[in-house]
Amino acid sequence: MSEERTKLVSSACSAVVLDACCGPRMMWFDNADSRAVYMDRREQVVKGAWGPASAGRKDVVIKPDILADFTKIPFPDETFPHVVFDPPHIQRMKATGKVSQTFGVLTPGWEEMLADGFRECFRVLKHEGTLIFKWCEVEVPLKRVLALTPEKPLYGHRSGKKAQTHWVAFLKL
Repeated sequence: MSEERTKLVSSACSAVVLDACCGPRMMWFDNADSRAVYMDRREQVVKGAWGPASAGRKDVVIKPDILADFTKIPFPDETFPHVVFDPPHIQRMKATGKVSQTFGVLTPGWEEMLADGFRECFRVLKHEGTLIFKWCEVEVPLKRVLALTPEKPLYGHRSGKKAQTHWVAFLKL
């Protein structure tokens, strides 16, 4: 095992949660929670000025612990008892826009990308572990996305002003 991979496995052993595409960690109550290892394929700062209504808005920082893509998670099978999967969910925005830079965009071939992401998240999830999947169906219905995995959801909840954000729980058996 390479020295870099040994460090990855070591850091994962002290964490019980993998955030597979953490972005700016906006869903976390403590975005530096030591129980989690934060992973994303990008590291960047999105400048805070989003137009006249955003005066004083802070920069958005995307700085994962592990720089990696959720379609190729660099951890061994069954490493984590809990995985969070909140992939990009917007297709129509330009990759250079502020929202797109902050949360990412779905590119052509996104169905295969999400299917690979589900597969990888379940691969690194321990037996009897939980996966929490977050999806906003502003463009793509949740039903279409859940069809990309053979795993059966356990339960879920809608949230947000328009009830378009879904939180879905899976249990690996």
